[in-house]
Amino acid sequence: MPPAPDPRSSSRASGSPAPASAPGARAALPEKAADTTAEAPWPVRVLSLKIRDYVDKMSAMWVEGQVVQLQRRGNTAYLTLRDPEVDMSLSATISVNALNAMGSPLLEGARVVLQAKPTFWERRGTLQLDGRQIRPVGVGDLLARLEILKARLAAEGLFDRDRKRRLPFLPRRVGLITGRDSAAERDVVENARRRWPAVQFEIREVAVQGTTAVAEVTAALAELDRIAGVDVIVIARGGGAVEELLPFSNETLLRAVAAAATPVVSAIGHDVDTPLLDFAADVRASTPTDAAKLVVPDAAAERDRVAALHGRARLAVRHRLDVERRLLIAHRTRAVMTDPLALLTPHRSQLAALRGRATDRLVTRLEREGDRISHLRAQVRALSPQSTLDRGYAVVTHPDGRVVRDREDVAPDELLRVLVARGDFGVRVIGHESPPKHAAPS
Repeated sequence: MPPAPDPRSSSRASGSPAPASAPGARAALPEKAADTTAEAPWPVRVLSLKIRDYVDKMSAMWVEGQVVQLQRRGNTAYLTLRDPEVDMSLSATISVNALNAMGSPLLEGARVVLQAKPTFWERRGTLQLDGRQIRPVGVGDLLARLEILKARLAAEGLFDRDRKRRLPFLPRRVGLITGRDSAAERDVVENARRRWPAVQFEIREVAVQGTTAVAEVTAALAELDRIAGVDVIVIARGGGAVEELLPFSNETLLRAVAAAATPVVSAIGHDVDTPLLDFAADVRASTPTDAAKLVVPDAAAERDRVAALHGRARLAVRHRLDVERRLLIAHRTRAVMTDPLALLTPHRSQLAALRGRATDRLVTRLEREGDRISHLRAQVRALSPQSTLDRGYAVVTHPDGRVVRDREDVAPDELLRVLVARGDFGVRVIGHESPPKHAAPS
């Protein structure tokens, strides 16, 4: 048990500074944590005392956990409570008389509810529980909590059928998570090899009950899920009491199974055992032996099935050949087949008539289009600039190519270009007289 707190340190729990009148007195310490700064920090003792004072104000409460360590020393029992859902634990003390009042002996691994008062030991900086009463968690309570967890995960869609994957017909390797040297392992391996002798296993032996079961099974599942050759993973365990099968209803394990990329088969206990793993897994096997039947086919049965299918295929092919042979004979004995070319004669005549009609239409169309082209050519020639030039007209342009349209557009001595029907030549303006202006009418 931790030592009793130093009463002399209690007087400094509030972080009160030394009297200001004392020589060399230190500055006042901040009252609140929010008021501390790098220049005015709290000493570790002040923080520890502040935490202790805060924890002392807390009321006694009921806490649920799993007993992972239990020691009796005189009239006091020291135990460690662990949260089975996460890897967190807390130390607690309780009188041996309170333990004896439970009726049945308290064993490690049992689930309990503890009425305790939190205490903080400032010298060690540790938090623990001072127990008053302790009670075991009954099977009925466990089942009720499992039903609540089941309903919550089902509402999230963790158990939906559409997210479950089909098992491969013949896996390359089967991952097996089971107890160390367990009967479940022998059942799965021996029955699977009896059905398919060439089957290969990747076996991970872990704790399947107790405080480390969830962590070890989850780690083994993640390891097998990363192996490329493992096509299916079987989680197998023999039967047991409800408390022993609780790890396979743990939320952490269920979410890990749902998130695995490899199909998972749940083979926990007997047919009457229904841990929540059965709902989260892709396939539920009633027993480990049944899991062996699910993951690999029966070689003898498959051989018989192949032989039966081979016989049926041979009969089907033979029957099809007989039917086609009879149809071929029936077609060859028809009257029309004695002169096969007779079928082509009317089609040949029709094809020749259609070819002649097509030729006549094409010739007529070509002649019509030729006349139209000749008419258009004559029109183009009559309207072309060259035709105008051929009639004696000329086009006069400036050196930059602008056409002269008015005598005011030219200047004396300006060099102009004259385009005629056959070539062009240059001219120079030698005079420029403005046209006479007519007198305005009176």
